[in-house]
Amino acid sequence: MITINVEKKLKTYSGQQWLTIDHDFAVGSITKVYGPSGAGKTTFLKIIAGLISPEKGTIKVDDTVWFDASAKINVSPQKRMAGFVFQNYALFPNMTVREHLEYATKDSAWIDRLLKIGKLETLTTHKPEHLSGGQQQRLAILRALAIKPKLLLMDEPFSALDHEMKIDLIANLKILFKDLGLTVFIVTHNPQELDGLCDGELRIGTI
Repeated sequence: MITINVEKKLKTYSGQQWLTIDHDFAVGSITKVYGPSGAGKTTFLKIIAGLISPEKGTIKVDDTVWFDASAKINVSPQKRMAGFVFQNYALFPNMTVREHLEYATKDSAWIDRLLKIGKLETLTTHKPEHLSGGQQQRLAILRALAIKPKLLLMDEPFSALDHEMKIDLIANLKILFKDLGLTVFIVTHNPQELDGLCDGELRIGTI
């Protein structure tokens, strides 16, 4: 069980507001996270990853406390070992497609499987500047998976994909998530696109 009970102050166009999350998530579950712009969806992912610290609360994964504001416990992002798909991809400009994955793992069979899932097996020597937006987005997903994380955080991971590619990739990822026993959080502006993939949802803010 992943228990998240946190409060984080947000700066918005309309002034300050609080992101408040109090929810339990089953290990191995896939949760879609949605809500209005500026409600704190990306901030929520970064709090789980340890990239942002909330002002109050706790995060507990199984029997391990990752964060406790009152006890001043804050496990580093490196030790949390969460895979993160950033909305802007955050790719390395001087690395080829394959080098991005080799940076995360030396398991060539695993790399080959990921490349096939992302349909990037013919583009292994290409650097990001020579990839389309959709190809860059798929590479960002594969890189996050390369470390075989137990927790995967995805911020608008399918926004640059056409409908056919999105359907195919989601179907393959569903199998992969199950194989890895992954717990997944997916931020989306279009919750319907994840129907059939997610088994839970979290709405942040009011709609």
